[in-house]
Amino acid sequence: MNLLGASSRHPFQRLLASLVLLAGTNCALFAADDVKQYVRVTSTQHADLPANGTVRVTHSLDELTIEGWDQPGVEITTIKSTKYEVAAADHDKAAKELDGVKISAQQKGAELVIATDLPKRHGLAVLCPAEPFVTLNYVIRVPRNAHVMVDGYGEVHFDGLAGDIEANMHKGQITVRLAGDASYAVDAHTKLGSVTSDFPGATKRHWVVGQDFAGSAQAPHKLVLKEGYGDIVILKAAAPFMSPSKS
Repeated sequence: MNLLGASSRHPFQRLLASLVLLAGTNCALFAADDVKQYVRVTSTQHADLPANGTVRVTHSLDELTIEGWDQPGVEITTIKSTKYEVAAADHDKAAKELDGVKISAQQKGAELVIATDLPKRHGLAVLCPAEPFVTLNYVIRVPRNAHVMVDGYGEVHFDGLAGDIEANMHKGQITVRLAGDASYAVDAHTKLGSVTSDFPGATKRHWVVGQDFAGSAQAPHKLVLKEGYGDIVILKAAAPFMSPSKS
């Protein structure tokens, strides 16, 4: 045992020890920098809606929730996230890519059009309905009696609405939750999937894998739901709707 400690070591031994310590420190720093995580960008925007206006959502992706509230305008909250975890060194690049995905809200006459625009794709990527690097989650609050129309990919959930609802989804699930005393003329159709409803109506299976549902043809409001691949679920709320709190 050397009682004189490190100071009595040969200069070469002290140099070797320093190099080992430095290498260990660099490895630890490299490991910390190499921790992978998702990159997320959240934004909220507000838009006006004319009285008795229509909210039209186009090219939605992944998951969309539309809630009815007792405010005159529209609130659009979106969360853009990388589809996979990325290394810390690539965070800035990933954030720039997410920034290239634009969610716009433009008033066109009596309509408010909310659209998702993806960066231009090249090569085989043009065959995909969505860019592989991004996952989108939307929460859109609209006046409860607004007419709502949606066309897109992925899931869409309607909650607390009392006006006309139309949805044309190419893939995913459509869920609608209506007040228990709601009166809708229902026309629901899925090419590959099933239709489930808490409200009375007639169900018809077609081409073995698809289903139609129709009910209350004379109702004052219409519920038109078209699904390519996925299920349609129409629920009856157990309690009166409460308006979401204003942000």
